[in-house]
Amino acid sequence: MNKQHRLAYQAIKEVSQDNHGAVTTLLRTIGISRQAYYKGLNRTETTWELQDKYLKERTQYWFDENLQGIGAGNLLTNLNQDKAVTFPVTLKMVRRVMRELGIRCQVRMKKHSRVKQQEQYILDNVLDQNFEVSAPNEVWLSDSTELSYGINGESKMRLSGVLDLYGRRLLSYNLSPTETSAAEIQVFQRAFTAVGNVHPLVHTDRGSAYTSGAFNNFLNQFKVKRSMSRPGTPYDNSPMERWWNEFKLRWMERNPRAKTYQELVILVEEGIEYFNHQNRSAQRNGLTPDEYWSEAI
Repeated sequence: MNKQHRLAYQAIKEVSQDNHGAVTTLLRTIGISRQAYYKGLNRTETTWELQDKYLKERTQYWFDENLQGIGAGNLLTNLNQDKAVTFPVTLKMVRRVMRELGIRCQVRMKKHSRVKQQEQYILDNVLDQNFEVSAPNEVWLSDSTELSYGINGESKMRLSGVLDLYGRRLLSYNLSPTETSAAEIQVFQRAFTAVGNVHPLVHTDRGSAYTSGAFNNFLNQFKVKRSMSRPGTPYDNSPMERWWNEFKLRWMERNPRAKTYQELVILVEEGIEYFNHQNRSAQRNGLTPDEYWSEAI
């Protein structure tokens, strides 16, 4: 029995209550015999139908839990980690359920405003777009992005962060009015305080805060290697750029705008907590960044 028939039978049952003769009239209208109606109405759902119903419930739950910002792949990852789902689930099943539920992940908008500049060979681009690492604290990426708050978003702050390339775990962050060397020193000081005695390759863009003497003198005490993106080549730092994009699209834009600075601080803290401790990905074997990072440690 298909879904349309089940819905029709249920509708007839509800409409015909306390209405003598309504069942006969409605069945005649839709062309179904009384025998088929009562057989279908009292039919027990099959195992497949029960599993399908539950799969839809759990798919909707994980989609909402992730602020409606993940696609079929990450939904499958969450469902496979869901102890309440006791039957095998495939990507094909998830995609079908998403279609039937009418849900879809919001796709990141491509930016077309950048003008590709002539490629240059820069000696200090040590990372050279090699984004594959085998352990934590091999490569740290850093950048800052603008966030707005206030009734109409009239106030601006810069959010700086240090991202471990292994598992894409945000080690530290800092909010400041502008991107300055002092702000970047502070966010790296927090990262080293949290992690301890490590000597990663530190990759940044060529912003003035990262090229300043104060910032680089600060990093020298930790005996790190330095790497910088080539001018006009944002892809050189693409994992960090992608992290900001996901953070703003899936968190900041899906929550009410902070009206005050204090509300912005709380919103940012909760968002980073979500991405580090709840956001699962197939690229991390179904683990969150914190689980993936801790497993290696």
